[in-house]
Amino acid sequence: MPSHVAVYPGSFDPVTYGHLDIIQRGLQVFDKIVVAVARNSEKNALFTIDERLEMIREAVGNEPRLELDTFDGLLVDYVVSRESRVILRGLRAVSDFEYEFQIAQMNHTVQEKVETLFMMTSVPYGYLSSSIVKEVASLKGPVDSFVPPVVKKALEKKFGPTKSSP
Repeated sequence: MPSHVAVYPGSFDPVTYGHLDIIQRGLQVFDKIVVAVARNSEKNALFTIDERLEMIREAVGNEPRLELDTFDGLLVDYVVSRESRVILRGLRAVSDFEYEFQIAQMNHTVQEKVETLFMMTSVPYGYLSSSIVKEVASLKGPVDSFVPPVVKKALEKKFGPTKSSP
């Protein structure tokens, strides 16, 4: 039975235009996307789960085919609990592919009815990551072209004012 619901997991710390690109393009393929924010205790997050959810919510607006949620534990167990069979992942570069391929193979081994579908990030966002955005913001650099205004405001709350993009 085909799946019309995809789970798009990540830490989204913070959400970037690259993430939003995958969400918007994913909605052209799937009937519904569940953006699942990982409660990963191994990562030292800048923003709380609630802050991340709120930033995503404000950035995506009122899209009825989009649901925001959190999860911990095995991703494939979460995907099955959401009655989905698809994990949607964005890829920026070959280095992403190597890591994501290993995770996809492991997920499929653990839960063979769950498939991972990769979507290439649009060209303008091919280099963009949350880590890079946080570093630029911490150094007071411009982040306008990387993140929506709500995220820029949240970054400035953490790091102080940033420059505007040229």
